[in-house]
Amino acid sequence: MQDRVAGGGPAATQRVRRRPRLAEAVVEDLVNAIVTEMYPAGTALPPENMLCDMYGVSRTVVREATTALTEKGLVVSQQGRGTIVRDSRDWNLLDPMILAALFRREDGLSYLDNLSEIRSSLEASMAAKAAKKATPDSVAELSAQIDKLEALVEMPAAYVHEDVNFHDIIMRMSGDRLSKAIIDGIQGKALNTHGYAGKLSVAHVRDTHAAHRRIHDAIVAGDPEGAARAMREHIESSWAKRRGSRAAT
Repeated sequence: MQDRVAGGGPAATQRVRRRPRLAEAVVEDLVNAIVTEMYPAGTALPPENMLCDMYGVSRTVVREATTALTEKGLVVSQQGRGTIVRDSRDWNLLDPMILAALFRREDGLSYLDNLSEIRSSLEASMAAKAAKKATPDSVAELSAQIDKLEALVEMPAAYVHEDVNFHDIIMRMSGDRLSKAIIDGIQGKALNTHGYAGKLSVAHVRDTHAAHRRIHDAIVAGDPEGAARAMREHIESSWAKRRGSRAAT
């Protein structure tokens, strides 16, 4: 089965290789074991026959899984030593499975701190770009979204969903597709991490909405500096509150 590469012609096609589901399940379990240091750097994974017994799968499945781990930078095959876990400096930290496992580690909070810093920097820049590039149509979309959020302030669970859409509109307005792709990639895994999104109170949502309103107003006013400042303050303040509640649990 062939998928066309976006923006390319007939020659710009590539074969999409999908691993068997069993292999994907083995990969996910081993990624978690490696990242959470059940298998520390420099140690070998169990031999192929032991992995077959552990997971109840064939050698073909184990070899597929080992290939995937190698592609992620987690392991390297060494003659006479087996499949060796690599130092974390060699891991592909933007890989979705690795990210999810990092957030689950005992020191996962430090990675979520780092995520907040990345978001603050990139989204502040995108808010400034959105203020510069705003059009009547994009402003109308953003204003409609802030009005929708206004109606959901007393319903935190519903507000969180539309909160994501609010940020998405601003990122699209910025035209910065690379930064948006980075945020989408790392944010998606974090949102599924216990304690990152947290259970927001109505009071927290009111503060969040006030921050959203400041971001909206700066973008509508065509104020890049104000939009960047408002976005940075919003992300940093919001994470500080969620982090405090997470650290206390």
